[in-house]
Amino acid sequence: MWVQRGGPPGKPVILFEYDPSRAQAVPLRLLEGWKGHLMADGLGSYGAISFCEGVIRLGCWVHARRRFVDASKVLPAGKHGRAHEALALIGKLYAVEKEARELNDAERLALRQARSRAVIGELRGWLDQVLPTVPPTSILGGALGYLHRQWPRLTRYLERGDLPIDNNPAENAIRPFVVGRKAWLFSDTQAGARASALIYSLIETAKANNVEPYLWLRHVLRALPTATTVEHFEALLPWNLNAEQLITA
Repeated sequence: MWVQRGGPPGKPVILFEYDPSRAQAVPLRLLEGWKGHLMADGLGSYGAISFCEGVIRLGCWVHARRRFVDASKVLPAGKHGRAHEALALIGKLYAVEKEARELNDAERLALRQARSRAVIGELRGWLDQVLPTVPPTSILGGALGYLHRQWPRLTRYLERGDLPIDNNPAENAIRPFVVGRKAWLFSDTQAGARASALIYSLIETAKANNVEPYLWLRHVLRALPTATTVEHFEALLPWNLNAEQLITA
């Protein structure tokens, strides 16, 4: 299941898409003709889309951090190692983002330039020093290698104030699907998987816009038979409805 999260400010859209393949052709199909900043993990399937005109790839710090968390877990209890050093520096980046959460884009960019860029420089120096000393086949070596390979994409968020530091919003959107999958295990057919993708797209988009999914779907299903114009359909989008309309619908 592929998930995309985007949309204009204040109008998040979440789209689920089933495809039996994890090949590079899938994101090429899903994002055909699209231009903009693409936030994704380091999965090789995103390689081809990265070279499309107008697509600028961003790296996800959550995925980079997660590898150092895994590396820290193999150390004896109470032992402080290289993985902890990386986690401490990445933690400084997130401390800046927490402070910048309520700022506008220009203010966030200024704060990143003043504080985050110095941390990035410190982390790069640390990586250059440690990387040659750790076997690449170890868990820590894998984390270091990922950080090194993804470095240009991971640091690109510093260029603008409106770019995210990680892909957590999309990760959070797909979590209900992953939790549900543990209960129902699999879709019986590919058609069923695609139907599930449509339902999850509707529900998660409603939730992302702080709209109660059941009330919204009830309102939409009642209104669809009489919707005949683009304006009618746009009026049903979750950001064009308020709670009072849904409760009394």
